[in-house]
Amino acid sequence: MIERHYYVYMLASRRNGTLYIGVTNDLARRVAEHRAGAVAGFTRKYGVRMLVWFEAHSDIEAAILREKRIKAWNRAWKIALIEAENMGWRDLGEDLGLGPLVTVASSSPAVIPAQAGAQLGNGALAAKTGSPPARG
Repeated sequence: MIERHYYVYMLASRRNGTLYIGVTNDLARRVAEHRAGAVAGFTRKYGVRMLVWFEAHSDIEAAILREKRIKAWNRAWKIALIEAENMGWRDLGEDLGLGPLVTVASSSPAVIPAQAGAQLGNGALAAKTGSPPARG
């Protein structure tokens, strides 16, 4: 039986910047796509390209569940998760052989800064309090 790995990962635009959480079966390829802005969407629009946290799973269902749970966390919990293993917010993409991030040239489209916090449909910020759910 072939053992597969799935990864839940978190990207940031900079230290304490805009965050993005995703799941993939090929972390190096997916991070390279985010860095290159190869796919239109949130990470390209907001300049979210730096891998700051990830964890491996052997089961896709477990990885997807973990991604959904982390996405539901408030920002402070996500930052605590990053800083528990990556206090300096170092770009972990370099450990995957992707090399250092290259600054975006001024001729590229403008990056829109994201507003911190989850927004409800009417534009109000969602309140999330308490401690993060148990790992699982």
